[in-house]
Amino acid sequence: MIPGHVGNGGHVHVSVVRDDANLFAGGDGPFGMTRDGAAFTAGVLAELPALLAIGAPAVASYLRLVPSHWAGAYTCWGLETREAALRFVTGSTGSEQRSANLEAKSFDLAANPYLLVGCLLAAGIAGIDAGATLPEPVRGDPGLLDAAERERLGIARLPETLDQAVDAFAASAVLREALGDVLADAVIAVRRAESARFADASPEQIATALRWVY
Repeated sequence: MIPGHVGNGGHVHVSVVRDDANLFAGGDGPFGMTRDGAAFTAGVLAELPALLAIGAPAVASYLRLVPSHWAGAYTCWGLETREAALRFVTGSTGSEQRSANLEAKSFDLAANPYLLVGCLLAAGIAGIDAGATLPEPVRGDPGLLDAAERERLGIARLPETLDQAVDAFAASAVLREALGDVLADAVIAVRRAESARFADASPEQIATALRWVY
């Protein structure tokens, strides 16, 4: 990517089906979600900072993950809101059972897709198990809200560096349980080494070094 410009992400679309029914449609929750669909979404939202260590695993990932660049840089969700980290998509009228899904926008293609999908599911299932509830959805670009309004809505900036994401991951009991101690510790060690390698590098140097790696 070119520093300062919109970069390429690797968005993940998730539908959760139980007994042939999409949990994101046909319910009385937000925008037609079922109660468990909303709880799944809340679980993913709660773990988003930690999930970045899996889904945005490179130092270069954080050159892209900036506000107002279609990257989903804030912990929030919304209906068809392209600047929200979690974008809820109902699908066309009449096709909701087939089409309704949750799009996670903060990740990129440096991620291992198997680890990422597994951790996303673990976060969502933890939300269902806990009966988690969603905050108010955001409308429009959260980066254009003033700080007081973001605080009122519970919208926080996602980690701005790989080190910050790894700190969140290291504190996540949900993701550690999902991966197991050996793999979780390996993720932390590899990410810390990646961060240390580029500790003194400029954005241009990071982009040049990693442009063809992934």
